[in-house]
Amino acid sequence: MSWLADIADYFFPRYCVVCGEALSGSEQFLCAKCLIQLPRTNLHLQSDNDVEKNLWGKIPLGKASAYLYYHKKGMVSKLIASLKYQGNAALGVFLGRCMATDLIATSFFSDIDFIVPLPLHKTRRKKRGYNQSEQLALGISSVTNIPIRNDIVVRKRDTDTQTSKSEVQRWENLQDSFECVSPEPLVGKHILLVDDVMTTGATVVACADAFDKTRQLKISVLTLSVASDM
Repeated sequence: MSWLADIADYFFPRYCVVCGEALSGSEQFLCAKCLIQLPRTNLHLQSDNDVEKNLWGKIPLGKASAYLYYHKKGMVSKLIASLKYQGNAALGVFLGRCMATDLIATSFFSDIDFIVPLPLHKTRRKKRGYNQSEQLALGISSVTNIPIRNDIVVRKRDTDTQTSKSEVQRWENLQDSFECVSPEPLVGKHILLVDDVMTTGATVVACADAFDKTRQLKISVLTLSVASDM
């Protein structure tokens, strides 16, 4: 009942992750104004888009897209910070649902067999308490009904943060950092790799490399955001 939500908001106010304004009873994580103003890429509507071009020749690519443009100190950077560093795991599920709801009207998810969130190293996952890519995948799966497989690839090394590294350093940092531990269910399948941010594409490619011995595998990619200057 709406009056119960109003009472709850009075005693336990909720605030927009981006602008800090109080949320109304029907709003979740983002106020209506910020939700509308999110810098959506609409790359899923473009064939041979920039994300796909960045991955050409590097993985057996089906399709690729990113939901939002990432700018340092912009709206999306606040979302990422809340999701990754402020314990806001439920925000990831919400954003995953937003992504899937916008893309499901197209054929983007039509022939995908499994959603595979990019894994965190066990040390980092223990410290954070969750994997933000898994939270995004949960939201996507709740809309598309595509099953999640988080048991087929692991992160072998707890690599240094990519933030301050050059493009060459990013690729070197991630070399041989992922391992496919269960390739059999993937033979002849089409998987969707899900991650939070794409800058150079190094992390996605490094993860995809773990499947290089899996026969007839097609890989598509969907990230919450992509750097605007990729």
